[in-house]
Amino acid sequence: MTSIHVNAPIRNLLQNEGAAKARDPLPRLLAQLIARAGGTVMVERAVSRPWASALFQGRRHVVALTLAGPDAAERRAAFVQGIEEAEWSLSGHFVADISIDCRRPVPGGEWVELSALTIEDW
Repeated sequence: MTSIHVNAPIRNLLQNEGAAKARDPLPRLLAQLIARAGGTVMVERAVSRPWASALFQGRRHVVALTLAGPDAAERRAAFVQGIEEAEWSLSGHFVADISIDCRRPVPGGEWVELSALTIEDW
């Protein structure tokens, strides 16, 4: 698995966003998820694949995060609360669906796995 420590600046995650904007909104979505989680966050997995229907095209995303620290349980609760209604800023895309697939305590923190569907906004 790939993981990143988010206490470091996330500018590298987004530095090539302009070139990749139409292809994959995962970097921008991931940055917003990390900000929503707050505190110490490890990205355990972040994958994206193309998705299409008869009328739309977009991408399916699966993201797994570990929230660490003594306040991880409270941060996890705040993170998942209302995530389905949250507003996301994804240039050229919009979040059509987002849901929490799994959440559980792990040694030293809390595990959260979610799925999202983003659609190209033309």
